[in-house]
Amino acid sequence: MKKGFIYKKEVLAGTIWEDEDGFHFQYDNSYLTNPKHGSISKTLPLREEEYVNKNMIPFFDGLIPEGWLLEIAIDNWKLAPRDRMNLLLTLCQDNIGDVSIKKENKK
Repeated sequence: MKKGFIYKKEVLAGTIWEDEDGFHFQYDNSYLTNPKHGSISKTLPLREEEYVNKNMIPFFDGLIPEGWLLEIAIDNWKLAPRDRMNLLLTLCQDNIGDVSIKKENKK
């Protein structure tokens, strides 16, 4: 299972992961209890239930670079272009805007 943590303005907003059922995103309980944070996207309103999609959740897919920038990243990091979760976890740690993704550190 591939897993990462979603931050909005340096505050932990939730967790994203990929497993045999597809892609999942769930807001962190502490994030949900503080209404000043707001949702990370209009397409992902605040809720306790997880979001599930067979394909990469569109908001997160939109964070992954495209075109020549994606090609440079794939060549430099030897990433598989169809592995959207690995692309997200590797390339979206420091995005433009207030949402960033950090890889789960496995020990």
